[in-house]
Amino acid sequence: MKLYYSPGACSLSPHIALHEAGLAFEPVLASTKSHKLQDGTDYYGINPLGYVPMLELDDGTRLREGPAIVQYIADQAPAKNLAPAAGTMGRYRLQEWLTFIGTEIHKTFSPLFNPATPEEYKVISKDKLKSRYTWLDGQLAGKQYLMGDTFSVADGYLFTVTNWTKPTGVDISGFPNLTAWHARVGARPAVQEAMKAEGLLK
Repeated sequence: MKLYYSPGACSLSPHIALHEAGLAFEPVLASTKSHKLQDGTDYYGINPLGYVPMLELDDGTRLREGPAIVQYIADQAPAKNLAPAAGTMGRYRLQEWLTFIGTEIHKTFSPLFNPATPEEYKVISKDKLKSRYTWLDGQLAGKQYLMGDTFSVADGYLFTVTNWTKPTGVDISGFPNLTAWHARVGARPAVQEAMKAEGLLK
């Protein structure tokens, strides 16, 4: 398998999932700025949408979109319990979390990275993020992870996008459950491994 990624981007989520699952894969750096691979290959020729992550299977099949990719990865290593079994309410709860993270957190950060976004709109985005993190902080009360006491691929995704609070100036210091959860996830060996591989940790 190949994982097309860009350091610190949302592709860190499947990168974490692959390390958690213990699956063999080749990380391929795809710049989100130049849209080229390190050998000069045009990334648009591989993914016409131009963004990461993308997972390429050994038979050449390509899978886009982080929430779909991380569920695929989890299903390749069921013994690791990274996702509840398909068809169970637990699996739908996982999909509920992945959808919430993607639409309410991930996409709300996007304008903060765009230099063309007016400052007034950035304030609106930050306020929305704070309201979502306020709710999340309550959801994490008394829990180790989003789904309870077991780490899931949803935790890897939320951890990835929550890392963006620092570069965008979103203050989460007032959310004790969230900050404790973030530190807990960040200390996991697989998470450290993925971050080191992307040059995010020394």
